[in-house]
Amino acid sequence: MIAPLSIPSPDPAWQALQISAWLESTFGWDLPFTFRITTYAICILIGAVLGGILIARRLKARGADPGLVWDIALWGFVLGLIGARAWHVATHPDDYFFEGAEPFNVTRPGHVFAIWEGGNAIFGALVGGAVGVYIVTRYSGLRFWTAADIIAPGLLLAQAVGRLGNWFNHELFGLPTDLPWGLEIESSNPAYPVGLPEGTLFHPTFLYEMIWNLVGVAVILFVEHQRRLQWGKVFALYLIWYGAGRIWFEWIRIDPSELFLGIRLNVWGAFAALVLGLVILIAQTRQHPGLEPSPYRPGREPAAEDEVDSDETYSDSDDSGDDATDAERTPATSGAGTKSS
Repeated sequence: MIAPLSIPSPDPAWQALQISAWLESTFGWDLPFTFRITTYAICILIGAVLGGILIARRLKARGADPGLVWDIALWGFVLGLIGARAWHVATHPDDYFFEGAEPFNVTRPGHVFAIWEGGNAIFGALVGGAVGVYIVTRYSGLRFWTAADIIAPGLLLAQAVGRLGNWFNHELFGLPTDLPWGLEIESSNPAYPVGLPEGTLFHPTFLYEMIWNLVGVAVILFVEHQRRLQWGKVFALYLIWYGAGRIWFEWIRIDPSELFLGIRLNVWGAFAALVLGLVILIAQTRQHPGLEPSPYRPGREPAAEDEVDSDETYSDSDDSGDDATDAERTPATSGAGTKSS
């Protein structure tokens, strides 16, 4: 029996906008090809735009060129997409490599490059995106850890909005539940567990992760402001927050995934993110107790930097850069040099 507060799944017709069919019915344009945009892609795009706006504002506030958001978006998106698809294929090999399959035949459904058919993993996106961001920092002169800190809240915001696409696709739901906010899934869904009666409700893991990520954005921004976190410590908080939540979300999901030692690979990925975040936070706190003198590496500052808010401007006595000595890393006694932890 459906609970009064249960979450209905959207009409399957909402999973894609049939642009070519709409153009033909509205304007009589008979295109020689089928053109459609999936709702999942729209959710990802909206999330990317919102995250990009936040990143651009944070770049400007830190005294960096806000235009770098385009470089970060380009390199991060392309390499992140490659990483996301590679991780997904690696963790779901039975979907692509089986007897009679042609995984590298682009004319066949289910080939490894068919990202439009769904299947992208956030942990692969993080690895690929990190490589893209590193490339941008090398030619722009921006510190890598500065860029990572600036990007972290925007990335979490984009992930939150993107998860709405899973709702439209009726996918990645969790275990059966009796909770009143359970998700309604049609029994004809290929992922519907065999043997369960029709009308069974499932944990809406997409909603859990959306809420977790949005709360995470607020928490990270608050802690960053209160503790004046820099040198990769904001990014470390992102890894810890996202990794901790994702461990639980993955644990209750029922979609098939490769196992290692009886545990889903994405759970291992989430645990690795959490541990890496802790390592970065501890190491950077010990190595860089002060504040960054500039968002750029020494000698790579722009010829004339724009004026920034005084609250975001730091004394050169706070630190001398990535190679500063212990004495130089000692925070200044002024308010701008308050020790971070």
